[in-house]
Amino acid sequence: MKAIDKLVQIMATLRSERGCPWDRQQTHNTLKTYIIEETYEVIDAIDRGNPAELKEELGDLLFQIIFHCQLASERGDFDLEDVCNSIADKMTHRHPHVFGNMSFETAEEVLRQWEVRKQEEGKNAVSLFEGIPFHLPALLKAYKVQARASKVGFDWQKAEEALPKLQEEFQELTEAMAGGGLDRIEEEIGDLLFSVVNVARLLKVNPEEALRKTVAKFISRFEYMKSVCERQGRVFTEMGIKELDKLWDEAKERV
Repeated sequence: MKAIDKLVQIMATLRSERGCPWDRQQTHNTLKTYIIEETYEVIDAIDRGNPAELKEELGDLLFQIIFHCQLASERGDFDLEDVCNSIADKMTHRHPHVFGNMSFETAEEVLRQWEVRKQEEGKNAVSLFEGIPFHLPALLKAYKVQARASKVGFDWQKAEEALPKLQEEFQELTEAMAGGGLDRIEEEIGDLLFSVVNVARLLKVNPEEALRKTVAKFISRFEYMKSVCERQGRVFTEMGIKELDKLWDEAKERV
C-alpha cells in the first residue's frame, strides 16, 4: 500500500463509527484554525532549517488536507484524487512553456502568461481582487492587493517615487495625533502601514516576512536584556528607562 493511500485509510477509519469521537465531530469550519496553525508551523520549521522538523510539520499539514478531503468525500463533493487531478490540470495549463509548445525567456514573461491563463480559467472576472483570501494577514493582503492593482498600471515605477507618499502619510498621522479622535488616528495608521507595504513591494521585499524577522529579533534582544538582569541579580521591572535603553543598546550589539 502506498503511503498516501495508508493515510487516506487512517483518516477514513478515524471518521468511521468505530473511530475517534473528536474526529467525527469536526467540520470544514471547525478545522480552519488547525490548518492555519499547521501552515505557520511549516514556515517556522523552514526558518529553523531543520529537515526532520520540516518533514514532520509537512506531514501535519498534509493530514489537514486529507481531513478536508474526507469530509468532502462523505458529502459526495470530491475526494483526494479529485483534488490531485484538479491541481495537476491547472499546473499543466498554466505552464505551456513546459508542457506545451510556448517559449518564455524570463520569469517576468512566465508571470504575465500565468495571469493570462488565470483569466482564461475565469479568474478575476468579477473583480481585480477576486481570490485574495479575506483572512490573510493584513500586511500580506495589502501586498497582494497592491500587486493586483499594479498589473493594470496603477503603480509607481520605483520605490523612490513612493517615498513622498510615505512621508505624507506620516505627517497626516502626526496631525491626527495632535487633534484627531481615535477613529482618525486608526485610519491614518492604516494609511501609513499601507504606504510602507507599497515601498517594500517596490523594493521586492515581502513586508510580512520582514516584520516577522523584526519581531523575532526584538524577542531575542529582549530575552538577552532579561538574562543580563538575572545574572546581575537585578529586577527587570524595577529598572529605569535609561538603564533599559543602555541594556537595549548592548543587546543590539550582541544579538
